[in-house]
Formats: sequence, structure tokens, C-alpha cells
Amino acid sequence: MASYKEIVTKAVVGKAKKNSVSKFVVRPEETPDTILGCWVINHNFEGRNQNGVVSINGAFDVNVWYSYNNDTKTAVSTKRFNYEDKMNIRLKDGARLNDASEIIVRSLNQPTVTDVKINNGDVNLSIEKELGVEIVGNTMIKVSVEDDPDDYEVLEDLDDEEVDNEINSLNDDYLN
Repeated sequence: MASYKEIVTKAVVGKAKKNSVSKFVVRPEETPDTILGCWVINHNFEGRNQNGVVSINGAFDVNVWYSYNNDTKTAVSTKRFNYEDKMNIRLKDGARLNDASEIIVRSLNQPTVTDVKINNGDVNLSIEKELGVEIVGNTMIKVSVEDDPDDYEVLEDLDDEEVDNEINSLNDDYLN
């Protein structure tokens, strides 16, 4: 007859991803003529519970390479941007987001500059990123437990006399 046991374990109880495009402004020291390149580096972030909603706080550096002085000189302007994204994630099986929940945030697509324009000496950027969040919490599973006896094979030791007989029967010249 089978019986059931309940096992409490950690499992992913909620999962979501969010793609976002944000606008940022970089103000270089010189007035740029042409944008030669833009890239995002040093992206870091963390998620936390904020009244049942996942709040992701992050930051990254943006480097803008530009020409100025009638395209005769170049420079790179660097600026650090902070952001906050909120994600309301539906949890499975009646789970609740609380301080005991583990929040795992992953960058599914690193922040990338998708559009750049010069406007009155400012550099206007559109930066796209995609973040994924997993909520790990306690959950319970039921497993069937069989009441069958152990099916271990029983091994018996050889008697000392049998071992001595085996050793004595070996040929001393067995390598030839």
C-alpha cells in the first residue's frame, strides 16, 4: 500500500521578463558635430521586494565618441546613469512575495544604444534592455512512498579456509 509524504523545497514560483526603452541625455564639454560611436558598459543591478512588487535598481556607464571643431577633433564623454524598473510578477499556486523570497535578476539583453541624435549640443540617446526575474520561494510537493521491503542483495564473506585454498592453488609461475 502506498502512502504520501509532503516535501517542502525551494522552487521557482514566479518568472517574468520586461523589455524597456529609456531616453537619456549626455552633455559633452564641446559641442559635437558627429557621433562616431556609443556603447554601454559596466551594467549592474539587483532586485528587491517593495510591497509585493519587484523593484530593480541598476546602473550603467554610457560612452559617447564624437567629433567636434568642424570634425577636426574627437573626444569621448562618459556618464553614469541609474535606473529603477518595477515588475509586478504573478506567482504560481498562491505563493506570495515576501522578504524570505529570493529574487534573481538576469540581463537577457544587455543595454544597447538603439538611437542617438545631437540636439543643441546635447546627445539624446535611446537605450534598450531586457531583464528577466525569477522568484524562488518555498513550495510543497507530494510524493508516493512505497512500503516494499529492501531489495538489497545479501553478500556472504568467504571462509578463511576457502581463501587459503584459493591462494595455495595459484601457480607460482603464473606470469610465464
